[in-house]
Amino acid sequence: MPTYDLEKLFQERIDQEIKIEPKDWMPDAYRKTNLRQISQHAHSEIVGMLPEGNWISRAPSLKRKAILLAKVQDEAGHGLYLYSAAETLGQSREQMINDLHSGKAKYSSIFNYPTLTWADIGAIGWLVDGAAIMNQVMLTRTSYGPYARAMVRICKEESFHQRQGFETLLVLSKGTPAQRAMCQDAINRWWWPALMMFGPRDSESSNSDLSMKWKIKRKSNDELRQQFVDMIAEQVKLLGMQLPDPALKWNAARNHYDFGDINWEEFWQVVKGNGPCNKERLEARKKAWEEGQWVREAAAAYAAKNKTRNKAA
Repeated sequence: MPTYDLEKLFQERIDQEIKIEPKDWMPDAYRKTNLRQISQHAHSEIVGMLPEGNWISRAPSLKRKAILLAKVQDEAGHGLYLYSAAETLGQSREQMINDLHSGKAKYSSIFNYPTLTWADIGAIGWLVDGAAIMNQVMLTRTSYGPYARAMVRICKEESFHQRQGFETLLVLSKGTPAQRAMCQDAINRWWWPALMMFGPRDSESSNSDLSMKWKIKRKSNDELRQQFVDMIAEQVKLLGMQLPDPALKWNAARNHYDFGDINWEEFWQVVKGNGPCNKERLEARKKAWEEGQWVREAAAAYAAKNKTRNKAA
């Protein structure tokens, strides 16, 4: 069948909301776009364990430690789901991880910022996971089947993470003046990086049009960012805190909040590897990969032994 006819049939399936599965024909650009997005998402989950894991041993109570441990374990699981989904597109997990370590593959810029206080753990849960959910709920309806199905469970767990983060800040917001100040400081530092999580402006996003046509994405970067601002601008009132944006105000004509300009120069610098913790994060992932080599080799040997035993039986 001519390529044109295949592309036409492919788009008809997309338009009819029929999921694309691994063995289905798909344009090379669709495969590459999904692989880039899913592997980047997987990398972000794994790298995202680092700033929070830094506080497991310093959590203020056993209860908080148990909650944080569970959250970090969830993120590891999310990474595994997503690597598995990406592998269905024809690239090995080892190659994806090598691309991460070499700098060829990217992960969310948000995880290149430091966690300076316990309040940062709350801010990450509320703002970072909140921004992630805004995007990920849309991905439960993405056109590539394995990705959409992985996102259903991930979104359920991320929703818990966001509530946990908000509750952490709520407790601090009702505490001592020092705790309130710590809460506000964390919000100040994480607000703008959280807005950057949605990616560049639509006018600067080279993959946006095709992603929308193929229903890999359902809403644009700017649409999701506005939706997030509208949500957080209301929730922050419950904390008795303020978002660090003097331009933030309700616009009755638009029925949305107006907000200030994002520092896009900072965004691109972090994406290019010049963020506060870029080097530290990658070195930690490389170290873990190298030190875990014996585990991978042992698991592979065990699997091979079982395969031989099953054939003999």
